[in-house]
Amino acid sequence: MVVPPPSFASIASSDILFYLNGTRIALNASQIDPDATLLDFIRSQGPGFTGTKLGCGEGGCGACTVVIQSKHPRTGILQHLAVNACLAPLVSVDGKHVITVEGLGDSDNPHPLQERMWKMSGSQCGFCTPGIVMSLYALLRTAYSDPAKLRRLTLEDVELKGALDGNLCRCTGYKTILDAAKTFVGEYLAKTQNGGILEDKDFVVPVNYVAANMDAGEAVSADCCKTYPNKLDPSGLSTNISLSAPSIQETPVLAIDPVAGLSGRTAPVSTIAAQAPTPTKPKGCGRADCCQLSSVDEGKKHPWFPRFTFRSYKPGTELIFPPALSKYTPKPLMYGNEDRIWLRPTTLTQLIDISQASPDVKLVGGSSEIQIEVKLKAQTYPMCVYISDIPELFTVSLPTPSRPSLHFGANLPLAELETLCQTLIDAPDDTHTYARGPLEAIRAQLRYFAGWQIRNVASVGGNIATASPISDLNPVWVATGAKVVARTTEGSLELGMDDFFVGYRKTRLPKASVIEKIVVPLDGGPREVVKAYKQARRRDDDIAIVTSCFAMRIDEEGIIGHAKFAYGGMAAWTISVPKTQAFVTGKVFNYATLEDALEVLAEEVDLPYDVPGGMPSYRKTLALSFLFKFWNAVSVELSIPLHDAGAALATNPQDIVGSIHRQPSSGRRDNSDPYAQEVVGKAEPHLSGLKHTTGEAVYTDDIPSIQNEAYGALVLSTRAHAKIISVDASKALEMKGVITFISHNDMPSPKANMWGTAALDEYFLAVDEVTVYGQPIGMIVAQTKHQAHRAARAVQVLYEDISPLILTIEEAIERGSFHPQFDRKIERGDGVDGILASADHVAEGTTRMGGQEHFYLETMACLAVPKFESGEMEIFSSTQALNDCQRWVAQVTGVPRNRIVARGKRMGGGFGGKETRASQLSAILALAAKKTKRPVRCMLDRSVDIQTTGQRHPFRVDWKVGFTYEGKILALKAQLFANAGHTLDISGGVVDRALTHIENCLYIPHVELRGRCCKTNTVSNTAFRGFGGPQGMVVAEHYVEVIAHRLGMDIDHIREVRGLLIGYCFCLYVFPQINLYKEGQETPYLQPVLDWHVPRLLQDCRVTSQYDRRRAEVDRFNQEHRWRKRGLVLVPTKFGLAFGVRAMNQGAALVHIYIDGSVLVAHGGTEMGQDAVPTAASAGSDLQGHAVHNACVELNRRLEPFRQRLGNDASLATLAAAAFTDQVSLSATGYFKPEGLGYEWGNTKKTGNLFMYFTQGVAATEVEVDTLTGDHTVLRVDIHMDVGKSLNPAIDYGQIEGAFTQGQGWATIEESLWLRQNGAIFTQGPGAYKLPGFSDIPQVFNVSLLRDAEWPNLNSIKSSKGIGEPPLFLGASVALAIRYALRSARKDAGITDVQEFRLPLTSERIRMAAGDFLAKKGTVERKEGDRDGFFAYI
Repeated sequence: MVVPPPSFASIASSDILFYLNGTRIALNASQIDPDATLLDFIRSQGPGFTGTKLGCGEGGCGACTVVIQSKHPRTGILQHLAVNACLAPLVSVDGKHVITVEGLGDSDNPHPLQERMWKMSGSQCGFCTPGIVMSLYALLRTAYSDPAKLRRLTLEDVELKGALDGNLCRCTGYKTILDAAKTFVGEYLAKTQNGGILEDKDFVVPVNYVAANMDAGEAVSADCCKTYPNKLDPSGLSTNISLSAPSIQETPVLAIDPVAGLSGRTAPVSTIAAQAPTPTKPKGCGRADCCQLSSVDEGKKHPWFPRFTFRSYKPGTELIFPPALSKYTPKPLMYGNEDRIWLRPTTLTQLIDISQASPDVKLVGGSSEIQIEVKLKAQTYPMCVYISDIPELFTVSLPTPSRPSLHFGANLPLAELETLCQTLIDAPDDTHTYARGPLEAIRAQLRYFAGWQIRNVASVGGNIATASPISDLNPVWVATGAKVVARTTEGSLELGMDDFFVGYRKTRLPKASVIEKIVVPLDGGPREVVKAYKQARRRDDDIAIVTSCFAMRIDEEGIIGHAKFAYGGMAAWTISVPKTQAFVTGKVFNYATLEDALEVLAEEVDLPYDVPGGMPSYRKTLALSFLFKFWNAVSVELSIPLHDAGAALATNPQDIVGSIHRQPSSGRRDNSDPYAQEVVGKAEPHLSGLKHTTGEAVYTDDIPSIQNEAYGALVLSTRAHAKIISVDASKALEMKGVITFISHNDMPSPKANMWGTAALDEYFLAVDEVTVYGQPIGMIVAQTKHQAHRAARAVQVLYEDISPLILTIEEAIERGSFHPQFDRKIERGDGVDGILASADHVAEGTTRMGGQEHFYLETMACLAVPKFESGEMEIFSSTQALNDCQRWVAQVTGVPRNRIVARGKRMGGGFGGKETRASQLSAILALAAKKTKRPVRCMLDRSVDIQTTGQRHPFRVDWKVGFTYEGKILALKAQLFANAGHTLDISGGVVDRALTHIENCLYIPHVELRGRCCKTNTVSNTAFRGFGGPQGMVVAEHYVEVIAHRLGMDIDHIREVRGLLIGYCFCLYVFPQINLYKEGQETPYLQPVLDWHVPRLLQDCRVTSQYDRRRAEVDRFNQEHRWRKRGLVLVPTKFGLAFGVRAMNQGAALVHIYIDGSVLVAHGGTEMGQDAVPTAASAGSDLQGHAVHNACVELNRRLEPFRQRLGNDASLATLAAAAFTDQVSLSATGYFKPEGLGYEWGNTKKTGNLFMYFTQGVAATEVEVDTLTGDHTVLRVDIHMDVGKSLNPAIDYGQIEGAFTQGQGWATIEESLWLRQNGAIFTQGPGAYKLPGFSDIPQVFNVSLLRDAEWPNLNSIKSSKGIGEPPLFLGASVALAIRYALRSARKDAGITDVQEFRLPLTSERIRMAAGDFLAKKGTVERKEGDRDGFFAYI
């Protein structure tokens, strides 16, 4: 039982007052679960408040972003702060105005930001979109209301200052979002012609088409019907109201309505079929200059497409701050229950009294840490004190001539400290009486500290008190000699930061004390240099791997008088390096001193091979590299040349001193629609896009609560391979709100507990043994989500470990651990071994690729609703395969499938991850619903989703190629090993596709391929966009690189030889395209390559990207730069479209035309005599689209007599009414199966094709690499894709950009890590697992679709091609370009062999592959007796 301090309890209230979208909310918080967050409250308000999403629960994805409008506690300025609602405790919004996406607008009246995001295709799945809209909304409001912004929004504000760093999108590739945001760039303060200022309500921010990388196009009035092309015209409808029959309002004597009147069983005098044609409404909106009238468009040329017209943005008409809150005075608050209470003091004295009375209280500032600890680490904090409403902790005291130091309150938000430092740095030189170095170090670290949602609320004091060993700021405090001023009941206490941190998460801060302020000395003088550095997996919004700060003073004679070096990430707490500091102090500042200092530092920061956190060599190398960078920075800043450096510094000094910085992104699309028909082929916004941007789109967990609904929480194994001795849920069942516990014993039979796709080899709920960490053992069902989660953690499971624990592919191969059902081979040509033996050259190698987490923004979600009649049940699931969902739910509930209705309206991303694995949650939840006889809901937490649902398959491929001296590939022999995980799932199909894409675009006459699925104690891996194809094609890029290296050729000539470069001699003899496929040549699986456009795409991309000129520039750059390198590659792709199983290639549809002319299309998930196939493999349009088309053809055939009778201009409503009265069915089914498929695995004779066609593409990609840190940036990407005749170019462009970005992440940033000690996956959320962010996309991103081509063999729907998966491999071109850059770095380091090929090419691998003297000095070798590394790379 938690007891609050009596003195505070006597003055505290439990009443919380705030506004939500302008509506007053008064809560008695004593009735609220103290674990509830602001997100919980918002979503509990039901329909109309579900736009704010739960994506990760740790403030890393931004899906929960809302805007807090409040008065600044010190300045009183109105501020608009984007915050993470998933982290914010409810107490934090007292006295504030909370604005959610619904507060901006709706589909009928959207905010200009929402409209532009929609029209410019800024959403795909839409789950992340509301959060992104709110981050941008905060940016717009701040640009207008914050005096420091000067009423101006710049490109830098949008893209370079981190406004969107805290938001993730898995679908779009970010470019369209940024372009939509850039339309708002401009001045937010306008003057009249006579110099006066316009009234706020009258000022309109002009649309900035140029900044948004688009042409303004035609001028269209805001009230034109084109502004809302999808808005229904009521006169075009024909329901009971809208039929042409008059009502009593028009005439007192009414005829019988010939259609609607039939419901009254009253026959009309005559039917519509006998009447004269009904006049149709003229085209357009009625205006003479309507854009829809053909005469207006005749002769007009629109050079740029699409042409958008946007709503005007008037910043002076936004939501105001509620006047009642302007007078609101915060008061002490207290609420909670017997397990946890919240206190909110409003004065520092109250806080000190609370801390004295209860020394173990948890002080909460921005709540950026505690919520993660409570939710993800199961920490308990019985008493939490919210301290962000105490004005004394926000004070700021600027440096003065007599006191050159900066003082600021401990609760100053990080974002405000960053702005403050920048303001002081930018002050005119003649006003400076203080050193800028510490300020620059603070600002540098804060720029890349988390996202704005965190920086807006996280406090400096909180960051110090948590004492994270990888804190970005703590090394700055240590190096600069900052001090902490702590308060107790006895007064103030000043503590130096140089020895403040004493252990893991431990400091010298006295118990019951409170950090009041921080003091940063700025008295270093003009000869002091202070620099801070940080390295992470990605530059923006990522926790540090190593962070550091260096301070040094050098006198006029060049003698080092003071040195302080501090590091984070090199020990369990922030450390300084006293030996290195002592060594350099008193010595001459030169390169020789640096060389010796590096030797001392290398010994001082040596790390064990199995150091917690892993990456010992990289971390040590970074520590050395940062000192190297700092030393050169001192040289530049103080103008002390390092004449004795020699070749180590033979480069531009900025290459060493600076960091990679990107420019605002730009790019172009063709934006043309040469194959546009009346409807198909036009670029149209996403049908649900406006609902995405307004938050109205409903996802599974947005479905309103049903009466008596319960919540389910999984109980997962905490062993990777063990016997289950016992499962005890008794303690959990006694907890408040708990209803029951579900286990395998609740299944109707033991076999009902078995499931799988290719083989029934998996248990829904573990029985006697667990074979993976995170395997479901049971489910707690409780009244609320928080109750269910608390109880699930209380279930006690006893284990007995089983050996061996197999995690990696290598371990599986060594132990012969394979899934026995699958062993696939492809052979073509003569004996491969003989061809290899006789080849001019033979090369062999091993290609390794890691997995990839799907990280769909919406985790697995399901709602099971029992119907209490004959075992019927309705399942709402976020799944790509409703058929599978129905199958397994029927099995675990023991009823026929016809009693299970599976529904899925939309998903917040899937990428293959919700094809098979979604059924696991659906089945367990259905079992719970059956047992409890009540609806049960569950949306998995991100960590649970990652542990249980599988990833892209890691691969190891051992290959051998034979080739001629010209570079012609004769034979390929390869063994492919995929880490399937503990069950087979869909792994066989993934390996099949990898086998069939291992030659990519190259014709290889003789092949011998074998694929195996490794059985390991890891999560069962599953489908992911590309489905094995990218893994196969990456292998091709590896052996092509090796061949080029062996022959001394340019890699481009191995694919597309036009002249042969051998060493330094250019042979004029021109070889044909010796390896690239030619039209009609057969693949290893005997399918002819038809409609082959890759040669043209290569040539087109080479020309438009100016590839040859830029390659020469890249090579010249690399010769001139030692520590910065660039790479440029030209990479093709060929991706086969079809399901690998012939029976899955079928689609069915049901199309209804209603009497009002509206149409209902049911496809894919609808049962119509054919089981639905998953929406996957980029085949949705091919299969379901064709089926819909066939149904529509039939309906048009039935309507044709009525068109002839009523005229071609007759509306669909008129035609439908006529058909209805003539008793003609307006429902039709459509069915489609492609012809020619039927490849038989294992049959060496030609049978049928494996794929319907090949989607083809080419990318030219250029990167720049900082070889001292491993950082990189993508300078430019040019993509040319053959998508056939696009159904909707706007969708296809978005798919290309999104797939490329996802592939880029797979190949460079995204790395899944497993803990070697227990087999648990370490990367369970955005804190540890990093996706590409807004700042990772290409700085120039150009996309072009193939035009003026022929596809005579393409029998797809409207001659289009599937595009969802094929471009993903092109994203790997980023890694290939990095490898190109590293070849130069390795050459400079004297390394001539081919770099190991392992993806992802992370910052760690980039840095260590450079192989320079610092990397060699930093390498940590495994010593005898050392354990395996901290992480397992599976």
